[in-house]
Amino acid sequence: MRMWLKTLRLQNKFTQKQTAQRSNISRSYYTHIEAGVKNPTVETAKDIASTLGFEWTNFFEERCSLKERKNLEKEML
Repeated sequence: MRMWLKTLRLQNKFTQKQTAQRSNISRSYYTHIEAGVKNPTVETAKDIASTLGFEWTNFFEERCSLKERKNLEKEML
């Protein structure tokens, strides 16, 4: 689960469907990305990042440590 992504979506007060629509992808694809089941393409990562306001490269970093993820989520609050 990409909790940081869910946190950002909720902070923007978007549903998964709204986020998907604004990112030009299906809701089911977005749901799989948020759940960590699928990775987005570069173009999709850029669209989601633009929609939610974060750096698109977050999707492609090596696994962040739990500490790094918590710090990232704190910065977004």
